[in-house]
Amino acid sequence: MKHFAVLYTCYNRKEKTLASLKSLYDVAQRTTPTLSFKVYLTDDGSTDGTAEAVSLQFPEVQIIKGDGTLFWAEGMRKSWKAALDQDYEAFLLLNDDVELYENLFDQLLKTHKYAVDHLGKSGIYIGATEDRFTKKLTYSGSILLNRFLYTAKRLEPNGKVQRCDMANANIMMVTKEAVAQIGILSEGYSHGMADYDYSLMANRSNIPVLIAPAYCGHCLNDHTDHYEGFAEKSFKERKNHLYKPNGLALGSYKKYMWKFFPFRYPFVVFFGWLKLYFPKLYLNFFRNR
Repeated sequence: MKHFAVLYTCYNRKEKTLASLKSLYDVAQRTTPTLSFKVYLTDDGSTDGTAEAVSLQFPEVQIIKGDGTLFWAEGMRKSWKAALDQDYEAFLLLNDDVELYENLFDQLLKTHKYAVDHLGKSGIYIGATEDRFTKKLTYSGSILLNRFLYTAKRLEPNGKVQRCDMANANIMMVTKEAVAQIGILSEGYSHGMADYDYSLMANRSNIPVLIAPAYCGHCLNDHTDHYEGFAEKSFKERKNHLYKPNGLALGSYKKYMWKFFPFRYPFVVFFGWLKLYFPKLYLNFFRNR
């Protein structure tokens, strides 16, 4: 695999986006054999000059304009759709805050070779990321421990290719064979969960989802606690936060549960109602149990 598309979406993270793109081009330049790729970046209405800075420093990047309502999942879908009219061998999804290691393509291609040689088909390959300073795992693939309780264990790279049930798309390479079988990221997710949906959908279709043997980049896990101050919000504020794409995203979560864990759906609806009407009861008696 030497000819592929690189997919990004961004919003008001100019310095991080530029650093990620620089790391991508630096790594590609040092990789042999020579790789051929094109970058598609959806800028979702950034007001900090991200699109202009990218155009200036990386004029070869194709920038797709968003209107500020796309968030991560819809932004990535927009980038992916723009790349579909070309005959790429694979699509590399990258978060705009990931800085890539020199071994990136070696790791992904090694994982692809393992899939073809040992599993008889190509698939989806995950590059795990770590915290730049603590060297602790931040994003990777996970195995489900209990489907009813929806508990999972995120896997660290261990020097071998590992299979996983669901995966983060901070670094995710999807082969054209996988796209031909299951398409791109599902509609109905604005921000999060679209990558988990995609990897679970792949596994359901017998497409291997594999974690590369070594870390492929660093990325800070900057997710905040969405329940901080939740009980003190007004009813209207709680409802907004409950459904906001980058809040608790209950609409997307219900879709995700109904699709993959339907036996949990009634509990999701009940606890959503409980969070909205009796937030202190939920936080005190259910959240941490």
